[in-house]
This record gives sequence, C-alpha cells and structure tokens, in this order.
Amino acid sequence: MKRAATLSALACLLAVTAAAPAASDTPAAARGAITASAGKASALDTVPRRGVLRVCTTGDYRPFSHLDPATGKYSGVDIKMAGDLAKSLGARPRYVATTWAGLVGALSAGRCDIAMGGVSVTLPRARSVYFSEPTRTDGKTPIVRCTDKDKYRTLQQIDRPGTRVIVNPGGTNEEFARAHLHRAALTVHPDNTTIFDEIIAGRADVMMTDAGETRYQARIHPELCSLHPDKPFSFSEKAYALPRGDDEFKAYVDQWVHLATHDGTYRKYEDAWMK
Repeated sequence: MKRAATLSALACLLAVTAAAPAASDTPAAARGAITASAGKASALDTVPRRGVLRVCTTGDYRPFSHLDPATGKYSGVDIKMAGDLAKSLGARPRYVATTWAGLVGALSAGRCDIAMGGVSVTLPRARSVYFSEPTRTDGKTPIVRCTDKDKYRTLQQIDRPGTRVIVNPGGTNEEFARAHLHRAALTVHPDNTTIFDEIIAGRADVMMTDAGETRYQARIHPELCSLHPDKPFSFSEKAYALPRGDDEFKAYVDQWVHLATHDGTYRKYEDAWMK
C-alpha cells in the first residue's frame, strides 16, 4: 500500500512537470512581456510601438552612409537597408548623427536603436555592443594617385620616411595606420568627406581604408586608384551594431540581414554605388 501511494505521488509530480512549459517553449511575445516587465523592453517591441527606428550613422562614409549638407538627406547602401529594416517593423527611419569615435557610446547610451553605415566588426566594439550577422567581407587597402600606383603597393613601401599617410579620426582606419606605420608621416584629417581631395591635391600620398570605399572613391575620382582591393592587408567584416543585451532584437536583425544578403537585396543596393 505504501509503495502504491509513493508511485501515485511520483506520477502526479511528473504530470505537473510535463504540463509546465519550458523556458525555451515560451512564445516570443510572452518573453518580450517578461523582459518589458523587468524594465528592459526589447527594441523589437518598442520600435513598432514608437513608429520610428532610430539609426546612428556618421554620414561621412560613402558608399555606405552619406549626408548631403545641402539637403540634409542621407543616402548610401546602409541607408537603403535602414529604410527596409524600419519598414519591416512598421516604422520609419530617423537618423541620429554621430562620429566614429562616439558611435558605440551613442548606441550604448540609448540614443539610437541600431548603428549602421559601414561599421566594421572589432573585438573592442564587441565588448560594448552586439553585432548582427555580417553584410560583407572587407579589409584595409591603399588608395593613391594613379601616377603613384607602383610606389605604395605594400606596407613596406608605404612605411617609409617621406610618405604622407592620411586618415580620418576615431575609427578602424586610424587604428590600422597607427598599428602598422612607424616611419611614414601620419596626418589625421577631421573630415572624411574631403579626405580624398587631399590626395588628389598632392597634400597627402596614401590613405588606407576599406576596400569597398577605395573602389567607390576610385570610381568617382579618376585621378585615384584602388590598389589590390581583392587582396587587402587585413580581414574585416561589416555589420550592424545593436544594444548589448537585447537578444530578441538581435535575433530579428540577424534573420533580416540573412535574408537580404541571400535574396539579392543587399547586392542590388551595393551595385548601385559600386558599379
């Protein structure tokens, strides 16, 4: 009798346990409500309610993000992507101007929901923000006057006394140059929209930036040549930066990026600028 009662109690316990939903089986909407009740609502919920996707972007990095000072309008590959992402959430994009040095801080402080515009994935940045699935592979490569294209093909040729290297401040271009150049003269130019004019005018010799940017700048400036963009000096990936801790929003953006980079959407936007 005692054994029968014990078995009966065990059966009841197993039945109750089986009926309780596992955390992984909880619907996403319920998890969002739980997150919201804890004071950490996901952007996956707040953006549709707000009707606005706040996008941090520098506006100085064609072909990914460019602010036209005359019109105040943004354009570029990632600006088109931002519009698509906002639309998928039932919202419209609102661009939040930032700098390369301040981009991660602006996102971490909650001034925007996502950072877009040719953002390179780096481990220091990844300590403060999440990164989405990558949109493209890239790497640092030189852009020079075409008359000098045989003088600056390698880092050894560039890193010599008398070579004038120019970089924009606060991003991976400056980081790469400072890590690899010890003898060349390095100038930090504050305006990334006019930095290539400095090379054309002969006030600088070389800029090392992402291959995608060198291809674009060489296309619009016939005086400039992108050197071996298919074999850059480094490996990097472009992605979108997201608030750390918002796993629901990251999962959504990852899936959206995956679809856009496999259904031809991202390539279509990139080709419009690169070709």
